[in-house]
Amino acid sequence: MATFTSTLPDNLLKQLAEKAKSLSVPKNKLIENALRLYLEHLEKAEYSKSYRQAATDKDILTLAEEGMADYLNQLEK
Repeated sequence: MATFTSTLPDNLLKQLAEKAKSLSVPKNKLIENALRLYLEHLEKAEYSKSYRQAATDKDILTLAEEGMADYLNQLEK
């Protein structure tokens, strides 16, 4: 595991210390979990954005409609 050094605003460090103490969790674990959740959130937001863009792309919509028609034909058989 690598070591990372950073600076944070005093009020944020105070909140971090208080929350870590109340949860009985080391500050580095709290930061690690928060960062992991935030990165997952960013990835999901990117994924959602790509779907919103695809929803306005006529070529992709045509492909989806054709694929759905093929799927329904297979279900009927």
